Parts: sequence; structure tokens; C-alpha cells
Amino acid sequence: MTIFVDIKRVKLYIWIGVAYLLLWLLIEATTEPVTFLPRFFNNLWRLIYIVIINYWFFESIVPLVLRKRRYIIYNVLLGIFFFWLQSMLYSIGLFGWRYIGVLLHIHTELRVFKSVEEGAGYVAPYGFFSMIFFGGIRHIYDYQKLKQATQKLRIEKQEAELNYLKSQTNPHFLFNTLNNIYSLARDKSDQAPEAIMRLSKILRFMLYETGGEYIAIEQELRIINDYIALEKLRYDESLRVNFNYDIEEMKQALPPLLLIPLVENAFKHGVSETRGQPFVDIHLTVQKRQLNFVVKNSAEASSPEVAVKENIGLSNLRRQLQLLYMDYNLSVQQLDSVFTARLNINLGSHVKNQMHHHRR
Repeated sequence: MTIFVDIKRVKLYIWIGVAYLLLWLLIEATTEPVTFLPRFFNNLWRLIYIVIINYWFFESIVPLVLRKRRYIIYNVLLGIFFFWLQSMLYSIGLFGWRYIGVLLHIHTELRVFKSVEEGAGYVAPYGFFSMIFFGGIRHIYDYQKLKQATQKLRIEKQEAELNYLKSQTNPHFLFNTLNNIYSLARDKSDQAPEAIMRLSKILRFMLYETGGEYIAIEQELRIINDYIALEKLRYDESLRVNFNYDIEEMKQALPPLLLIPLVENAFKHGVSETRGQPFVDIHLTVQKRQLNFVVKNSAEASSPEVAVKENIGLSNLRRQLQLLYMDYNLSVQQLDSVFTARLNINLGSHVKNQMHHHRR
């Protein structure tokens, strides 16, 4: 059997051993105050043996017994044998360690035993208690480490998915704006140069401002305004766009490009498909960390029985919200020829904020 010593695990057992020693010293300080000093050194000598055999038992023997085998009877037989062996180590072995300490004048013999059996029976409770003590703390420690590792893995998986969703959002957004400019260029519109200028501003924003986790709300407003201006170039005066907002603090943090999918949806799947009087109404309020974003746009009338189908942009946004916030609501509704998207977010419920709060 290969013996492998994990230094981190050794340190763990040393710390558990220190706790075990302090517990016994506390007990003996109250029950045997007169002989406390020699008992202190006796416990220190016993601790060396206790740490070694518990490390060997829990780190080598337990994994060996629990290893998956073709027939479970082998595990049972190994378990019985090693439990018997460990019992000997906790009794006769511990008494032998005590005897070595006496010979080396490290252990003070405060009690004389008539036989090995009597001495082994006396020290055995120390050994078996150590097995329960070390095994219990080891289990709690490993459970917490596993829980932390699982949580870290889940967070990394969510962050990877979130980054993937963001990487989808940017090209999707860029593709639509390029389509707008293409239609202007195809019609030889005089507004094509202005559209290219606005697109360059949007590109600059996407390249240099959206790399981090957050941007200020005022930056999100700027990109929405640029996008609206770019879209309006495609339409004549018949298109009515109303964008207003009421924000108590413009520097509040917001994940970049979080609101733009609803605005983009209003133009791409609403106004562009409207035959009558096209319109887009956008209203944003942020008060006391509560964000309310309402986007209404004209749409072709549909039957009330037909459920609203979410496109890729809205589905993408919904998943991003699930990964980012604990408290939010995104709803879409179409009544007659008006499509309404409502987004409510408690900005204080960001997942990372909640994690930081729980850690404290």
C-alpha cells in the first residue's frame, strides 16, 4: 500500500489535535488541579500518538475499506479487520506508547497498573474518544470544503454562461445596426454618413465601456439614445419616439447593455412590422435602488388567444436576469396593436451583493 502524505491534511490533523489537547487540559484542570503540570506533558506525549494513528486511520484505512470492489463482502471483511486493528492501537498500542514515554522520562507515571490488560483498558477511552473527535471534525471540515467547492463551481459555471450570453448580445446588436446602415446605403440616403458616425460611437462604447461587470446608468442611457437616433434615421416623420427617465443617481451601477434588448426589440419586432402609425414609448425610473423600465411599441394586432412568443433577444435577457439578480420581474404583453415589455429590478439584489452579505 503506497503511503502518501498530504501536508495540508497533516496540518488539519495537527489543528484538530490541538483542539483535542485543549479539551483534555480543560477537563483535567478542573478535576486534577494538583497534578496538572505533569498531566499537561502526559497529554502532550499522548497527542503525538493520537494524531498519527487518526491520520493513518481516516486518510488511509477508511478510503481503503470504502473503495469500490466487485463483491461487497470484501469491504465488510476489511472493515471488521481494520476496526479490530484500530481498537488494538487505541488500547494496547496507546498503553505501549505510554510505557515508552515512561522509559524516556517524558511521561510521568501517576498511576501504576497490575497488568497490560488493566492499563490498556484504562487508556482505551482516550483512544476511542479521539476517533469520534477527529472523525467528527474531519467530516464537518470536508463537508464545508465540498460545499464551498460546489458553490465556486456553480458560480464559475454561471459566470461562463453569463459571459456567453453577453458575447451573443453584442454581435446580435451590432448585426442589427449594420442592417440599418445597409438599408440606408442601398437607398443612397444622405443620412448614411450620420448613421455610420453613430454606429462608430456605439462600437466605441461596446469595445471600451462594456468589458467590466458594471457601468453607470448614465452610460446605458447614452447608448440607448444613440441607438434610438440610429433607428430613427431609417424612418420618416411618421415614427414617434418618446424616451423619458427619472433617475435619482446617474452614477448607480448597472450591468452593461442590460436594457438595450428591450429597446432593440421594440424597433426590430414592433415598429418595423407596423403598417399604421408606428411609435415607441420608453420610460425608465430608478428610485431607492428600484429600477422600472417600460417599453411600449406599435405592433400588428393579434388574437388575444395567441401567446406572445419571445425572440432570442428577450430569452437571452431573461436568462441574464436569472444569473444576475435575486429579485426581478420581466413581463411582456400584447393587447390589440400595442406590445408592452416591463422590467422591474431590485438593484440591491445582485447575486454578488447577496453572496458578500452572506459571507459577512
